[in-house]
Amino acid sequence: MIRYTRIIKEEIKLETNFADNNHLVLVGKITDEKKFSHEIYGEKFYTFDLSVPRLSGNADVIPITISERLFKDEELVVDKKIKITGQFRSYNSYENEKNKLILTVFAKDIEFLPNQEEEVVASKELISNEVVLIGYICKTPIYRQTPFGREIADILLAVNRAYNKSDYIPCITWGRNARFCSKMEVGTEVKVTGRVQSRTYEKKYEDGTVEQKVAYEVSISNLEVINQKEDENEENIENNHNEENAVAE
Repeated sequence: MIRYTRIIKEEIKLETNFADNNHLVLVGKITDEKKFSHEIYGEKFYTFDLSVPRLSGNADVIPITISERLFKDEELVVDKKIKITGQFRSYNSYENEKNKLILTVFAKDIEFLPNQEEEVVASKELISNEVVLIGYICKTPIYRQTPFGREIADILLAVNRAYNKSDYIPCITWGRNARFCSKMEVGTEVKVTGRVQSRTYEKKYEDGTVEQKVAYEVSISNLEVINQKEDENEENIENNHNEENAVAE
């Protein structure tokens, strides 16, 4: 995988605080039993799904990866309401002779909500799903319009991580931001704020069979190009306006 950096005046600018590149907060309810994932240097990691409510009343079901050192067995059970702080990460899985990009939230801290009797309800006052990423456009953005004229752009963001690793995060943006992204070149450094969302889709195979699948991505509400020339930045700064009302549903 390519590790993205930006060359300025023949010097390589290195990110030093990787926590600032990728920060996430989720508040929701555990929907399934934890499952063993893997072990590294004697530390075991587990996965489970977290249901995170939207303003619309629907919910995103997000996969979480967590270390055994952050919880007690009796704590991490179905229907527990929790707050996760961490990062949105990716890794490659080799299946059926093909590489598959797997996305998960890597938990760095977990907090059990004090009132477990109350359901978690999304509101503008509660940050229940927010992710901030700083990374580089690593594929040409795909711009399109819906039959109703809504503008959408898909981008793939390479977010640098410690130990010479990068996370590759699919993102989707709307409206003015979509049009703005469509003109970006590969290697452009951006800062995005949004929410992690899940969506189901059907994959059709050559034999006619259909399989239900789930995709995960960041729905962008704010986007900013960084390390730009001042005159370019002034021209584009208006593109940072929120599209929150458009994407909250």
